[in-house]
Amino acid sequence: MTQHASLTLERWSAFTRDQQILMIANEMNRAGKLFGPEDRVRLRNAYERVLRLADLTTEAQPSRSLRRELRRWRELLAGLYLEPDEGRHRALFRALLLLTPAGARQLPLLLEGRRP
Repeated sequence: MTQHASLTLERWSAFTRDQQILMIANEMNRAGKLFGPEDRVRLRNAYERVLRLADLTTEAQPSRSLRRELRRWRELLAGLYLEPDEGRHRALFRALLLLTPAGARQLPLLLEGRRP
C-alpha cells in the first residue's frame, strides 16, 4: 500500500492546483534521487505515489485542458515506471513543473544547473 493510498479525492480537492502540482513534483524530486541499482524498489514505490497523485489531480481538475495534459503526462510516467531512465525522468519532471506558474518558478531550484 502506497503512502497516498488512503488520500481521498475530497481532501485532495481542497488543495489548490499549484499545491497539487508541487506535491507531485515533491514526489518526482524524491524519485529522482533513486536511480542507483540498489534503489529500484524504492524508485518504483516513489513512482506509484506520483501516479496516485497524478490520478487524484486529474480527477480534481475542472479544467479540461489541464486534465488532458495531466493524462498525457501520466501516460509517459507510466512508461517510466516500467522502464526507468534518468534522462526521461528529468524531462518529465520539467514538463510537470511547467504546468503551473508556481511549478515553473521552482525550475531553477530543482532542475537547472544539475547534471543532465
